[in-house]
Amino acid sequence: MPASVARKKLRMRDILEDRRIGLMLALGFACGLPILLVFSTLSAWLATAGIQRTSIGLLSYVSFAYSLKFLWAPVIDRLDLPVLAGWLGRRRAWMVLSQLGVAAGLIGMSQGDPAESLSFMVICALITAFASATQDIVVDSWRIDAAPTERQGVMLAAYQLGYAIARAFAGAGALYIAQGAGWSLAYGAMALLMLTGLIASILAPRQDPAPVPEEHRSFSRTLQIAVVEPFGDLVRRKGARLILILSLIMLYRLPDIISGVMAQPFYIEQGFSLTEIANVTKVYGVIIGVAGALAGGYAVIRFGLQASLLFGGIAAAASNLMFSWLALNGHDTALFVASISIDNFAGNFAGTALIAYMSSLTSSAFVATQYALLSSLYALPGKFVGGFSGYMVDALGYPKFFAASAAIGIPVALLCLALIALREGVAEPEEATAALPEEEAIAAKA
Repeated sequence: MPASVARKKLRMRDILEDRRIGLMLALGFACGLPILLVFSTLSAWLATAGIQRTSIGLLSYVSFAYSLKFLWAPVIDRLDLPVLAGWLGRRRAWMVLSQLGVAAGLIGMSQGDPAESLSFMVICALITAFASATQDIVVDSWRIDAAPTERQGVMLAAYQLGYAIARAFAGAGALYIAQGAGWSLAYGAMALLMLTGLIASILAPRQDPAPVPEEHRSFSRTLQIAVVEPFGDLVRRKGARLILILSLIMLYRLPDIISGVMAQPFYIEQGFSLTEIANVTKVYGVIIGVAGALAGGYAVIRFGLQASLLFGGIAAAASNLMFSWLALNGHDTALFVASISIDNFAGNFAGTALIAYMSSLTSSAFVATQYALLSSLYALPGKFVGGFSGYMVDALGYPKFFAASAAIGIPVALLCLALIALREGVAEPEEATAALPEEEAIAAKA
């Protein structure tokens, strides 16, 4: 027993002294910084610049890069960058290039004026999003290569902490700076913060992946390995039930994603200042969201996956009715706080339940690929429809728009009940998987 305790103490000391943990924290920060800057924070800038809601909605399509990154991930996994790869190795070379791309995109946005040249802002936002999605791919690859299985948990914890800190900077921090010194300085400061990830990439241990076998190098074979085989495995295991499963996944977070595109313009049109929005949604709202995620994890363990999925789907959709109420009342700070409280708690509860459900669908042979496919599928419909959210608001007005998004909870509940009747998901995971930060950032109105 004493020897066992000694081994545990030594292991903990080794972990605390492992510089890869600190590097993972910095890399998580670099990954978490750009996404809000091309999504909700950018929406706030456009709204204050007087850009039409329809244009703001369409500009949300830049976030497609995060859902489609699996398409170019095989290239990053197999291709060495000239010159840089020889100096830094394949993984770190791609990290450095992607981080420079993010910084360049943010600097470009800081020099733009959406009221004068919206097309320039769109191009810079696309560069930032594409480079950011590429950074996500290669940081995940480096993490898997750099640490053994028993240390992946603490590596992920460091990543998530860095990601959460970055979201506070890109959300509340950017709004605070913009309120006092303007949007140009806000985005310039965010570009400067990318130095955190760049320094971490250069200091990170070199991790070169094993050579790819000759028979796996062709595009057709890569496509078969990345998409056909994992999806075929799902079809074989789930059969006709897969239609219901995929329908549920595509609809489950649709209310949040659609309404999330218009959230920042809505707050601004209701008369809330950037500082008020930052305090309520980016600081207080994040804390409430963490509580919701923890509650979702506990519910999956205590009440089971099916019940948690059903409750989360209904609660997250119904929470949009709070914004209908806020739209009718106008500038009401107490109601604003209540709306964010209910929405963030319910949304993160539902997010945790969905992540746990999608994780339970994967097989051991295709865990990473099947989860990547399912998580891309869950976000794509919302992003596509969300691009038209500005047109919806113009046609319906905010109260009816939020009410219509809440109504999506009805088919979500029916699909959950149908899968419960088929006993789908009855094999519960022992513990819930924490919601991935990237998905939280895309889906949440905060």
